[in-house]
Amino acid sequence: MMLDLSPFSDEKFDAKRWVNSSCEARHPQDSLEKHLVDLEMKLQIASEEIGSSLEEQSGSALLRVPRATRDVLRLRDDAVSLRSSVAGILQKLKKAEGSSADCIATLARVDSVKQRMEAAYKTLQDAAGLTQLSSTVEDVFASGDLPRAAETLASMRSCLSAVGEVAEFANVRKQLEVLEDRLEAMVQPRLTDALTYHKVDVAQDLRGILIRIGRFKSLESQYSKVRLKPIKQLWDDFDTKQRANKLASERSENQRLSGGDDFQLTSTQTSFASWLPSFYDELLLYLEQEWKWCMVAFPDDYMTLVPKLLVETMGVLGASFVSRLNLATGDAVPETKALAKGVMDLLSGDLPKGINIQTKHLEALIDLHSVTGSFARNIQHLFAESELRVLIDTLKAVYSPFESFKQKYGKMERAILSSEIAVVDLRGAVTRGVGAQGIELSETVRRMEESVPQVVVLLEAAVERCIGFTGGSEADELILAIDDTMLQYISMLQETLKSLRVVFGVDGTGDGVSSKKDGSAEKRSRKMDLSSNEEWSIVQGALQILTVADCLTSRSSVFEASLRATLARLNSSLSISLFGTNLDQNLSHLTSEQTAGDLSMAGRASLDVAAIRLVDVPEKARKLLNLLEQSKDPRFHALPLASQRVAAFADTVNELVYDILISKVRQRLGEVSRLPIWSSVEEQTAFALPNFSSYPQAYVTSVGEYLLTLPQQLEPLAEGISTNGDSNNEDAQFFATEWMFKVAEGATALYMEQLRGIQYVSDRGAQQLCVDIEYLSNVLSALSMPIPPVLATFQTCLATPRDELKDVMKSEAGSELDFPTANLVCKMRRISFD
Repeated sequence: MMLDLSPFSDEKFDAKRWVNSSCEARHPQDSLEKHLVDLEMKLQIASEEIGSSLEEQSGSALLRVPRATRDVLRLRDDAVSLRSSVAGILQKLKKAEGSSADCIATLARVDSVKQRMEAAYKTLQDAAGLTQLSSTVEDVFASGDLPRAAETLASMRSCLSAVGEVAEFANVRKQLEVLEDRLEAMVQPRLTDALTYHKVDVAQDLRGILIRIGRFKSLESQYSKVRLKPIKQLWDDFDTKQRANKLASERSENQRLSGGDDFQLTSTQTSFASWLPSFYDELLLYLEQEWKWCMVAFPDDYMTLVPKLLVETMGVLGASFVSRLNLATGDAVPETKALAKGVMDLLSGDLPKGINIQTKHLEALIDLHSVTGSFARNIQHLFAESELRVLIDTLKAVYSPFESFKQKYGKMERAILSSEIAVVDLRGAVTRGVGAQGIELSETVRRMEESVPQVVVLLEAAVERCIGFTGGSEADELILAIDDTMLQYISMLQETLKSLRVVFGVDGTGDGVSSKKDGSAEKRSRKMDLSSNEEWSIVQGALQILTVADCLTSRSSVFEASLRATLARLNSSLSISLFGTNLDQNLSHLTSEQTAGDLSMAGRASLDVAAIRLVDVPEKARKLLNLLEQSKDPRFHALPLASQRVAAFADTVNELVYDILISKVRQRLGEVSRLPIWSSVEEQTAFALPNFSSYPQAYVTSVGEYLLTLPQQLEPLAEGISTNGDSNNEDAQFFATEWMFKVAEGATALYMEQLRGIQYVSDRGAQQLCVDIEYLSNVLSALSMPIPPVLATFQTCLATPRDELKDVMKSEAGSELDFPTANLVCKMRRISFD
């Protein structure tokens, strides 16, 4: 068995571990002593072999060292010799350069003179050739050999270029231009025939002639002129069919009138909206055929010729296309269809009053735009090999008929939203009689609450229309239109609230602290005639108005957040392609060989309908991108004015609800300061009668019962809020407590204001007033409200006997009193401090 020596070379070799592992690896039948003896012998033999090998190699190395030393010395001597040789060569080169420099300069001047002489010789040859060509060119034209004529004219152009501006050849230059025009005129009929009958070889030869004389533009214009005729015929077929259908309808009408009522008139009119897809399909098929033919006939030019044909086509059809689009939008609504008018006529104000832009008008336009968008995507796929600039110009031409409509999108959207908002009925329930105020208020609140989601749906539809029609390029106009619409809607809500204030007699009231007198006794009597059920019905209706404000606030904030998210998405898509101010900057990273099929994400994004429209209007693009960039800021308000008006409406609702809730308290406390009982005096009798404790008067018990019943009225509304998922039960409880405290504080303030208006209080009146105040204080305590210091001072001063009041005010207990109020009570009770 061979001994493995590799473990001995390991730096971490452990002799004990190696011996143990060797013993474990022995054959089971071998004894340990025998195995160790064999192992020792193998190690000894291996060490002897290694020692002998090392000695042999060391001796050989000692013999090689002198030989290697001699080789190194020889190489060093060779290097020194080579360096000296190179130095000598360099010195010789320097001497040769110094002596031959003048000769080289002389040779350079001679060579320059030679070149100028050759150039002059060539120019003289060109001049001679130009003279000869100008004298023989007429013979070439007379021969009818167009390629030779083109070659002759090209040679003349080359000679003229070599000769430069020489007066002797000025006439030749003019002659050349005339001859080129003449040759172009000779080529055009043949080119027209070749294009018309698809003669590939002839067309290629004629193209070569035009390129040879620098008249390639003539090929483009002639190609577009020939190929445009079938497309124009296809477009005019619509008018032809319409006139034929109209004549047939008139003929049928005449036959019906002459032959009786048995003949049934059938309408065969075809709408532009239904005809346009078929036109696009036939046009696309025609362009596909042309693309394939041009690939064979003009392999170097087909990527520009066919797109240019489509651009020329849209330019020729532009005015007619816009007119048909306008009439097609009018066909969507019977009123404008009968007048043969469209959206543009409505915007110009040419139609009678009462006929407004409707949603159907814009939806019809969007449908037509969608059909055009499908055609544009097919064109993008067909022209994928063309350069990006060519493709963008082509797509821009496809969408060009809609440009005038897009420029007036903001005006259209404003008119549509304004008319839709005007239809919302909020005031139909505010005209009923006095006896149905509760029902009236409930109905009005219901209409107001239902109108909020309706308006939000209208605004969301406007956003969809903007994206579908303009691709977001008119987002700034959309925001202005929505903001104006929200202001109009909130103004309608505000007017409804004003009407409700008048109906319920709270118009012109203050903030609950100061009470104004009613305008007439009739109003007071009307209020007092309401039954308890009607009063609580009014209260319930008033509380429901709070849900309108809450719904408007929440829905408007959600809509604004959605609008902000839409603007952020637009910013992401548009900023990719519109990161510069013009197309050249945007596409500076693209080479001329790159096509739309090889575009990066930025290139593909630049083919978006909005980017196509904005790419050549950098100022509008910059403003739009600034607006969209601001939408990323959480503090950004897409509808700044509307947000302020929504908050103002919520404040107005709170004020109205408070005035309605406090109106009953205001009615009961309106005459408290003038009650005769405050100045009444006890009657003197001959008999000693026992004293009976006073009871609270009706006015204060009515107010107290109203306040104690108010939590029950607030409970249904609070439960409704807690089940809407907008807040939890704690928020609902806080809502009910907040309003209860607000009304109770207002009632207390009104009562204290009436108390300050009392002129004189007798002892009997003080006793009665103290009982009334105590009752109201107990009510406030039952509602967990603190007793105001002013009210507590009134109660203390009125409960104290007249002759003891001065001492109480001067005592330690008097420090807890409100001194202005205490002085006022002393004045009421005719107590002097003198």
